[in-house]
Amino acid sequence: MDTIALILSIIGSLNWGLIGLFRFDLVAWIFGGQTATVSRIVYALVGLAGIWCITLLFRRRSLMAADDT
Repeated sequence: MDTIALILSIIGSLNWGLIGLFRFDLVAWIFGGQTATVSRIVYALVGLAGIWCITLLFRRRSLMAADDT
């Protein structure tokens, strides 16, 4: 699950980079516009993956704290 979340987060960050630098939304271009159902599903999955990746920060800290004891 962590790997899938990281891949989706990377895809999302690359898409946002393209939007910021070139005003080009790759996801919308591939799937037929921002309001297309598939595009909205991809956006939602990327958002959920980002939320999941937040948990990686806390799990890493708890693992490091456990290693110190």
